[in-house]
Amino acid sequence: MSAPVVTGLGVVAPNGLGVEAYWAATLRGESGIARITRFDPSGYRAELAGQIDIDPGAHLPSRLLPQTDLMTRLALIAADEALADAGASPRDLPDFAAGVVTAASGGGFDFGQRELEALWSKGSTYVSAYQSFAWFYPVNTGQISIRHGMRGPSAALVSEQAGGLDAVAKARRNLRSGTALTLAGGVDGSLCPWSWLCLTRSGRVTESADPRRGYVPFDVDASGMVPGEGGALLVLEDPGAAVERGVTDIYGSVTGYAATFDPRPGSGGEPGLRRAIELALADAGLEPGGIDVVFADAGGVPELDRQEADALVAVFGPRGVRVTAPKSMTGRLLGGGGSLDLATALLSLRDQIIPPTVHLDRPAFAAELDLVAGSPVRTSLTHALVVARGHAGFNSAMVLRGDKELES
Repeated sequence: MSAPVVTGLGVVAPNGLGVEAYWAATLRGESGIARITRFDPSGYRAELAGQIDIDPGAHLPSRLLPQTDLMTRLALIAADEALADAGASPRDLPDFAAGVVTAASGGGFDFGQRELEALWSKGSTYVSAYQSFAWFYPVNTGQISIRHGMRGPSAALVSEQAGGLDAVAKARRNLRSGTALTLAGGVDGSLCPWSWLCLTRSGRVTESADPRRGYVPFDVDASGMVPGEGGALLVLEDPGAAVERGVTDIYGSVTGYAATFDPRPGSGGEPGLRRAIELALADAGLEPGGIDVVFADAGGVPELDRQEADALVAVFGPRGVRVTAPKSMTGRLLGGGGSLDLATALLSLRDQIIPPTVHLDRPAFAAELDLVAGSPVRTSLTHALVVARGHAGFNSAMVLRGDKELES
């Protein structure tokens, strides 16, 4: 069965709005991590985030603004870019030919907090009717499908950082079942006191106040992760349907995927990441030596970094493949992080360059991981592996092949 092809990308990230702005900043090593300015974080145990500052009214119709959380506004902006990039107009396709699959970790926290404050301070008559859906984790799928007339098979997935990969995998299944085009990925991460309290109580968020050293995965000084907002959406198409639509240039193909779960905490079992990688390679019909670069999950928590390093060594051998973590410039974007890594990997395959992991001053796994740090590396790239781990034991791995053209 033909591998689905990626024909369009849309990116919203703390270090760049839009695909090319994000990609240029990433290759320059520019970080979007800083102290939160949207609210005063001084009363919380953490204060760093990958924040996106944007005027949504410059990108979206005014009628959408009262009914959407920032998370959804960012998703709508990414969807617009991805569909335009693919040259696709879903309304011109047959009914039910195009669907939407998105990932999110929680939903519109910022919108929800404002409405709860109105309920507590003024009463129920002051709560917006849009609260009924604006907070809900599938809202991005719904709003995108309505805006673009995408009435085909659609879904929403909740598996935290792994969700961006899982959404693309679900889209792949839909395409194999007959859907012509699916917009898939994740955009997540409203930053407000309510969501911030939830995030910091996970025990995985760094308490460092230094934007340069707060989130340093695979470093001796790793002390936790920095949350961020944003993500990426991908247009995936059946190759035959893309040819019929006149598509010739593509970003690449999704050739392998697998998902596993970690064993019950305290059971002593091996984490499921290694098995996810091996199953994804098998699905792609590849041996480990066929992978040219790994885009790491990069938890930033010493124990999680250790587990990921062990899994990569078990599959590829010590320093057996180049590894990078460009999310060190954005923070971990929850449901949007995995799909942003997919977009970054596809851009790497397009331009034959590996973006760096930044601020890796004191590598903790130098003998085990061949980490691309400091500066990009130009090299020949055919296949990339993206791995993601979600809080509560989710593991996902996806293999991308850098195809550039479709045969007519």
